[in-house]
Amino acid sequence: MPDLGLDVLFKGSNFLRLLEGLSEAAKISLIAIAISIPVGLLVGVLMTSKNIILKVLFRVYLETIRIMPQLVLLFIVFFGTTKTLGWKLDGETASIIVFSLWGVAEMGDLVRGSLVSIPKHQYESSKALGLSKNQTFLYVIIPQTVRRMIPLSINLITRMIKTTSLVLMIGVVEVLKVAQQIIEANRMSSPNAAFGVFLMVFLLYFVLCFVISSIAGMLEKRWS
Repeated sequence: MPDLGLDVLFKGSNFLRLLEGLSEAAKISLIAIAISIPVGLLVGVLMTSKNIILKVLFRVYLETIRIMPQLVLLFIVFFGTTKTLGWKLDGETASIIVFSLWGVAEMGDLVRGSLVSIPKHQYESSKALGLSKNQTFLYVIIPQTVRRMIPLSINLITRMIKTTSLVLMIGVVEVLKVAQQIIEANRMSSPNAAFGVFLMVFLLYFVLCFVISSIAGMLEKRWS
């Protein structure tokens, strides 16, 4: 039977270290999404404004974030701003900033799409009931928008968790960085460690993202 290098996972605290690395990736994603939801909600509302200047500004922001690779954004924030502005920024903070910028852009577009999809008769019915424009948004439109975007927001979390693998490039010790350290430390005693370690990384990502995706699917069925 071929040596798959799985024995490395049970040496010392290697498996626990992988879990800690995964928790770091999840932590960055969850903090970013916690920032993205309220700010993205505001941005999404502003994107539906009739003000042409606001529309153009947010469209440029959205397209810039979508076109530019997240790795480039990480380098700009972590290396570029620290050199230019002279401040000290650790890798985790830089990662949260970048993923929050990405999340706000994506969330804002989700909110905009959800707002646009609200039938016009909802506004008309609210007006007939004597609700003001602000009351209509607060009590009728926003709750429906939040309800529609929650499943999509959960899917965004899974995308963020997977993309956090890039943060190892700026020194954040997440699951892939830990995997590299384990492989390097056991290179002589377990030549095939790379296969076993990265297989476990794949399984950890799969389980985490599968659970989150399943929750999104349940919410979509419940609220459809």
